[in-house]
Amino acid sequence: MRKLSAAFAFVFVAGMNHAPALADEALEIGRMLRQGQTDAAAARLETALATKPRDAQLRFLRGVIQIEQKRTDDAIATFQRMTEDFPELPEPYNNLAVLHAGKGQYDKARAALELAIRTHPAYATAHENLGDVYAKLASESYNKALQLDGNNNVAQVKLGLIKDLIGGKTVKPSLPEPVAARPVVVAALAPVPPAPVAAKPAVVAAAPVVIAPAPAPAAPAAVVPSKPALPVAVATAANGASNAADAEVLAVVQAWANAWSSKNVDAYLAQYAQSFKANDGGSRKIWAAERRERIENKKSIRVVVEKPAVTIAGDKAVVKFRQGYEADALKTSSAKTLTLTKSEGSWRIVSERTGG
Repeated sequence: MRKLSAAFAFVFVAGMNHAPALADEALEIGRMLRQGQTDAAAARLETALATKPRDAQLRFLRGVIQIEQKRTDDAIATFQRMTEDFPELPEPYNNLAVLHAGKGQYDKARAALELAIRTHPAYATAHENLGDVYAKLASESYNKALQLDGNNNVAQVKLGLIKDLIGGKTVKPSLPEPVAARPVVVAALAPVPPAPVAAKPAVVAAAPVVIAPAPAPAAPAAVVPSKPALPVAVATAANGASNAADAEVLAVVQAWANAWSSKNVDAYLAQYAQSFKANDGGSRKIWAAERRERIENKKSIRVVVEKPAVTIAGDKAVVKFRQGYEADALKTSSAKTLTLTKSEGSWRIVSERTGG
């Protein structure tokens, strides 16, 4: 498994609007990296981060630079923090998995990749890398079987096949040319991915080696779910996203629906602002504890968002839609309204209402 996500070939969250100067700064840092000016790029990056410490693209670049500087532990810490602060982004999970695999920690790599895929089920790079991790884990198991029974010819044959599949190929890390960010068009509430970079075969290796872009997001937190979730259906509508700002808001709604359907409570609660007010007027802490208990007690959950309509006024957005909800034997459909506010570049839910 050797694929890392490109730090500057995509927009992290659908419709995320960096300030033009900041976006240009990220592109320039990326150019410097491709030209081998790693130390100069690192210095310029830290200056930019001092101005915008929570910018996802700049923080992602920091992790890439740390990999280039062979500061693996620092890179792991950077991407781990990103999964906590931006649980809706699949790319940090993928890169975290690659770094764990490079240290031979394949169980950790598997867990991170499963979270990347749960965040964005169409993330092809994570699926490919997960296959490589499973191949490596299989190789270790076949080796163990042969240690216990040297006459196990079947295990020997299987081990040989796995080694043929994953062995012998190494490629140095490379950075693709940047792809210009473009307006997001939403279909089924899924952001359109950037122009693809030519794919290279992925093979389990001792260290990460290929940096390739991936599409953007939905949301989990850095915890491995104990049960598989039903797929999330988010329906499209003519009155859905009409521009990049609408798409940015709808990406949060998608992350919220995905996390709820996945029973990923941490990621679900992360979509609510700290100032969120429960309908009964109780504290957010009590409300969050009750929501966690209700979600975790369900065997399965499926949330469907239909015909979303977005209204934005400054830093406030209102999203109205039909919410389909299935949990165990219960199945309902009702009107839903989410009110979100934007703080430090991120939309979060501050109130919700079910019914007309």
